[in-house]
Amino acid sequence: MKLIIAYIQPHALNDVKQELYKADVKKISVTNALGCGQQGGYMEHYRGIEVEVNLLKKVRVEIAVNESFVQATIDAIIKGARSGEIGDGKIFVLPIEQCIRIRTGETGNEAIG
Repeated sequence: MKLIIAYIQPHALNDVKQELYKADVKKISVTNALGCGQQGGYMEHYRGIEVEVNLLKKVRVEIAVNESFVQATIDAIIKGARSGEIGDGKIFVLPIEQCIRIRTGETGNEAIG
């Protein structure tokens, strides 16, 4: 079992969701996030003062999958989020020690679905 965490551009979310659906990955969690990286930031004027904005809007997508879905999930995220420009995002893959479905009490691979 793996937890895949991806930080992507907000405008790429619909494309990523469509690619995940095509890969038969339908259970995801999405949250808004702020972050900075190689993309840096930009300058903005606020009430006549120049302000550096270096925390940019991103979307955090979390997907728990069984081993057989790991590569398909990664490929779907890349296909939906890649523009070829700096700031497309990052994907992290972490091991899951345990998973429990609250409704049924199922554990492990069965709980992830």
